[in-house]
Amino acid sequence: MALQVPRGGSSLFKEGYNMHSGIEEAVIRNIHAVAELSEIVRTSFGPNGRNKMVINHLEKLFVTSDAATIIRELEVVHPAGKVLVMASQQQEAEMGDRTNLVMILAGELLRKAEYLLMMGLHPSEVVLGYELARDKAVEELEKLTVKTLETPLTEESLKLALKPTLAAKQYGSEDLLASLVSEAVLAVMPKNPTAFNVDNVRVVKIMGGGLSQSRVIRGMVFGREPEGTILKAENAKVGVFTCGIDIAQTETKGTVLMKNAEDLLNFSTGEEKHMEKIFQELADSGLNVLVAGSTVGELALHYLNRHNILVIKVQSKFDLRRLCRVVGASPLARLGAPTPDEMGQCDVVETVEIGGDRVTVFRQKEEATRTATVVVRGATTNQMDDIERAIDDGVNVVKGLIKDSRLIAGAGATELELAKRVAEYGEKTPGLAQHAIKRFADALEVVPRTLAENAGLDATEVLSKLYAAHQGNDKGSIGVDVEGENGGIIDAVEHDILDLLAATRWALRYGTDAAISVLRVDSIIMSRAAGGPVPKQGGNPHWDDD
Repeated sequence: MALQVPRGGSSLFKEGYNMHSGIEEAVIRNIHAVAELSEIVRTSFGPNGRNKMVINHLEKLFVTSDAATIIRELEVVHPAGKVLVMASQQQEAEMGDRTNLVMILAGELLRKAEYLLMMGLHPSEVVLGYELARDKAVEELEKLTVKTLETPLTEESLKLALKPTLAAKQYGSEDLLASLVSEAVLAVMPKNPTAFNVDNVRVVKIMGGGLSQSRVIRGMVFGREPEGTILKAENAKVGVFTCGIDIAQTETKGTVLMKNAEDLLNFSTGEEKHMEKIFQELADSGLNVLVAGSTVGELALHYLNRHNILVIKVQSKFDLRRLCRVVGASPLARLGAPTPDEMGQCDVVETVEIGGDRVTVFRQKEEATRTATVVVRGATTNQMDDIERAIDDGVNVVKGLIKDSRLIAGAGATELELAKRVAEYGEKTPGLAQHAIKRFADALEVVPRTLAENAGLDATEVLSKLYAAHQGNDKGSIGVDVEGENGGIIDAVEHDILDLLAATRWALRYGTDAAISVLRVDSIIMSRAAGGPVPKQGGNPHWDDD
C-alpha cells in the first residue's frame, strides 16, 4: 500500500513524505526498475552485442557496447537501480571487465524472484536460497578451471587470454588488438609482475588511416609537436613546470608615468634582462627539455630557442603526473633553475610523423621502459574512443591474470555447467530454499541465452542442445557458437574461447549481492525534494510578471 503522509494533525513525518511498503508496492516496484535497467545492457552482451548511443548531460555522444560506459553516462535516479549501478562499478574497479554480467545476472535473479514472491514465498526465504546457491556456484566454479597460464607471461599466453575479452568489444579486430595490448604490456612489465601498473600503458588517438595502422611505441607519446624550433634532444635533462613560462604578472595594478620614448625602452629592457637571466640559469643547470603545464610566452620561447631547449606544452595534469613518473622529475610551481634532484632524465625526446600528424615521443633506450603507448588510428572519434575502452579492458584483464592466472571455458559454457550443477544441488536441498536455488540455476542460463539471442539464433533450441552436450561432458566446455555454425554450439576450449576465472567469480558475487540487497528492502520512504515553488502548469504563462 502507498501512504501519502497526511497534511496537518500529528503525523510521524514532515509534510510531503511518500511511503511505499509491502511486497506489491516496494519489492515488486524495485524489481521492475532493476529488470528494466538490466534489459538496456543485455542486448550489448557478447561479440554480437549491439551498440548504444548515449548522449550525456553535457551533450557528449557515446556510441559503445561497453556496459561500464553506458551505465556511467546514464544518470540513474531510481534507488534500487543505483544499487545495481554501484555493484557494476565495483566490478569495474576490481577486475575492469565483465560488468555486463553483473547487470544481467542481477536483473534475471530478480525476475525469477518476482515469480517466487507471487507464489507466496517470503523474501527472506528467497534471499536464503540465493545465498546458498551463490556459495555453491562459486565453489563449483573453482573446479571448472581448464587452463592455468604459466609465469612469466609470454606474448602467446597473453593473446590467448585477451582475445575473448577484446572480441566482446571489437568483434573481428581481436587478433590485432590482442597483439597490440600484449606487446605494450610486456614492454612495461616489471621484474616483479605483481608491481604491474595499468597506468603505464597509455592510448593516444590519431585521426585518419585504419585500425591496422595502429602500433605500439615504447615510451610516452604526446599528440602535438614542440612549441619552438628545437625538435629533438638526446640524453635529455627534463624540467617539468606547472606554472606559466612567461613574464611574471604583478599582483596589483599600477600606473607608470613615462615622459619619453627612452623611458618606455628602459621599462621593457628591464623585464627582458630579468627573463634572459632566468633562462640563462636554466641552460646553465644542464636542462635541455622543458615541459610546460601552462602557457608559454613569445619572449620566453625566443630565449628557449636561443639556448637550444626543446619546449613542449602538456595541458593534462594526469599526463604531467605520468610524465614525471616516467622521467623521474619533480613538478615545479615556480620558474627557476631546478636542482639535480628535481630534474628528470630521458634518453631520447624526438618528434616523429604518424599519418601526417607530428607527435612528440619521450623514450628510454633500455629494454624495460616505464611506459608504452598504443597509437590508435581510426576514421572517427567515436570508433577510436571505443577501441580505447577495449584496450583498457584488455590491460585490466592482464592485471587480473597476474593475481590469478586460471582460465575457464567461455561462450556461456561455464555458466550453463554451473546452472546444471546448482539445479542438482537444489534437488537435494530440503525446505523452501530449494525453490530459490532452482530459480538461481535458471537465472544462470541468461548468459548462453543472451549470447544466442544477440547472434540471431533460436535461444531455446541452442539451450536444449547445450544441455544435451553437457550431460556427457564433465569439463563443461560446450558453449554458444555466435557465428551460428554446428547448430549454434562449439567446444570453447578447443577454439581458445576462455574467460578469466576471477572475473566471473566476482561477477557472480556482486550480481547476487545486488539482487539480495534489493529483495531485502520492504519499504521505500521518500522525502519531498528540496527546491523552490514550481510554476503553475497552464493558467497564465506570464504569471511571474504579475
